[in-house]
Amino acid sequence: MTAAPTLQVRDPAAADQRRGRRRRNLRGWMFIGPVVLGTLLFNVIPVLPTLVTSFTDWDGLAAPKFTGVANYKEMFSGQDPLFGKSLINTAIYTIGYVPVGIIIGIALAVLVNNRLRGMAVIRALIFLPYVTSLVAVGVVSRWVFSDQYGVINAVLASFGITGPHWLGEPGSAMAAVIVTAIWANMGFNMIIVLAGLQGVPETLIEAATLDGAGRFSRFFHVTLPFLTPTIFMLLILQTIGSFQVFALVLVMTGGGPGDGTYVYIYHLWYEAFSLRRMGYASALAIVLFAVLLAVTWIQNRLSKRWVFYQ
Repeated sequence: MTAAPTLQVRDPAAADQRRGRRRRNLRGWMFIGPVVLGTLLFNVIPVLPTLVTSFTDWDGLAAPKFTGVANYKEMFSGQDPLFGKSLINTAIYTIGYVPVGIIIGIALAVLVNNRLRGMAVIRALIFLPYVTSLVAVGVVSRWVFSDQYGVINAVLASFGITGPHWLGEPGSAMAAVIVTAIWANMGFNMIIVLAGLQGVPETLIEAATLDGAGRFSRFFHVTLPFLTPTIFMLLILQTIGSFQVFALVLVMTGGGPGDGTYVYIYHLWYEAFSLRRMGYASALAIVLFAVLLAVTWIQNRLSKRWVFYQ
């Protein structure tokens, strides 16, 4: 005897849930679709021809000549001393810029996170340097740090102090670039942290206040844990951005004095457009991609120890 066919009863609630999930997924892809498409077109796909070019000797005009791993061998065998120096300078810049910039961004966000009259204007003024051209920022900073007619040395002179040659010494020149970068990007950090502050539950703040927690205790034990995902995102973005610093160095110091501010992207640019070594510059770009990938992976692994997702 054949078994009687079983009747499948549709669950209307389950069907509605599936349709609702599909609609939410569709809306999500509609929002992130342009970003994903732009990332693929302008960030991911261009890596492939760059990778191919990195194995060639090409001046940008004549037909490229395949040279295998010669470009990478030149980098890692010590034939290019500026390769290692540019990496060290970039690491110094990153260490000096990223943590201080994030801390200042957090401090500014906490200060302006009040509903007081004129606070919107203050936020706009802090954010203004971020939307200003980096070339303009670099030109102004070059004037500010000038040893002859700069504002800083003029203020020091009013107290009888002879100011240093800021852009004429490697250490002070790198410090000047870092300070300028922090000032130019503090508005971005502030806005991102300010958005994170909006997600801190007011009920927890009120409960901590009723328990007798002071302002600093509430911040470090209630607010800051909620901000760790935002801080982690800023850490990733600012680290990647710090490895790509170029415009400020080009305008303020030109990589000098000596090779004191000769950062990695400046080296890549010099090899590509001054020496017309497009193949070697492509190899430098691939190495930078690998370094950023490794640094981001390490940061992601370490984030599990201090980032708290609610």
